[in-house]
Amino acid sequence: MRKQFAMVLAGGILGAGILATGYAAEGKPEDTVKYRQSLYNIIGWNFKPMGAMAKGEIPFDATAVARHAQYVEMMSKALPESFAQGTGPDAVKNTEAKPEIWTKTAEFDTKMKDFQREAAALNEVAKSGDEKAIKAQFGKTAETCKACHKAFRKD
Repeated sequence: MRKQFAMVLAGGILGAGILATGYAAEGKPEDTVKYRQSLYNIIGWNFKPMGAMAKGEIPFDATAVARHAQYVEMMSKALPESFAQGTGPDAVKNTEAKPEIWTKTAEFDTKMKDFQREAAALNEVAKSGDEKAIKAQFGKTAETCKACHKAFRKD
C-alpha cells in the first residue's frame, strides 16, 4: 500500500513538474515558485524526523527513515525544473531564492547535483536499516542542503 502511495505521489509531483516547467515558460512565475516551495515543504516534512532521529531526540525507526529517505530522493529529482528562468526574486516577491541561482548557474547546478547524489545515497543506505550508516549518510545529505542554502537562499 505504501509503495503504491509513493508511486502515485511521485507520479503526481513529477507530472506537475513537467507541467510547471512548460508553464513557467509561458505562464505565471508565481505558480512555478509555489511548486518549488511545495517540493521544499515535502523535503522538510521528511527531513525533520530523520534529523530528530539522528540527534537522538526521538527513537530511531529504520522503517520510517527508509520511507522518508525515499521521498527526499524523489523530491530532489523534481527540484531543478522548479528553478526556471523568470522565477527569481526579480520577477516574484514571495521567494527565498537569491538571484545568484540564475547568474551562477554552474555552481548552483553542482550544488543541486550534490544534493541529489547524497539523497540517493541516503535512500540506499536507509534500506539497510543500519542506524550508524544511516546517521552518517544523513549528515552528508544535510551538509549539501546547508551548502546550497548558504550560497543561494536568503536568510
